[in-house]
Amino acid sequence: MTENYITEQESFWAGSFGNEYIDRNKSDELLASNLNFFSKALAKIQPVSNVIEFGANIGMNLKALSLLFPRKVFSGIEINKLAASQLSNLIGKENVFNCSIFDFSPINTYDLAFIKGVLIHINPNQLDLVYQKLYASSHKYILIAEYYNPSPVMIPYRGNNDRLFKRDFAGEMLNKYPDLILVDYGFTYRNDPVFPQDDITWFLLEKTND
Repeated sequence: MTENYITEQESFWAGSFGNEYIDRNKSDELLASNLNFFSKALAKIQPVSNVIEFGANIGMNLKALSLLFPRKVFSGIEINKLAASQLSNLIGKENVFNCSIFDFSPINTYDLAFIKGVLIHINPNQLDLVYQKLYASSHKYILIAEYYNPSPVMIPYRGNNDRLFKRDFAGEMLNKYPDLILVDYGFTYRNDPVFPQDDITWFLLEKTND
């Protein structure tokens, strides 16, 4: 069904590269690092009942969140079929949306909608659509965790051009939706001696119109 994708980036992640990504990103060390990451990034939120992740892959982020928020309902959007199948084993098939983010239509709202390391791989021409879906999916909080740059820039990614883009994603969302406020933000460093992550800057936003 790759012929239905509107961008090259979707086909890239739905195909063999996305399959290979799974094996590179499922270690116990990553789980521990994710647990540390979310304990900091979500330290200022009120209790949540349900969470949705945009671009969940096999659920390494959601697995960490399930330890922080046990007995909550987790959902995930994932374009890659192999990853979505493994994600179903973690959070239940009924909670997995195996589709492009562009094709996802939120029926329900969630206390927390988040995206981590995915906006950087979205075609810049489609970012506004992703922002709309993130906003529409959230009842209260939005967490954005991506590579940051004050102005848009393309960075080669594992030998490929037009597959990784840095910019101020959170700033663009704050400008687009005046009812969003910045609750907290921070940075994780790839050379952290205990809990390394990519050089991710995270932003916790809150809706104030509900």
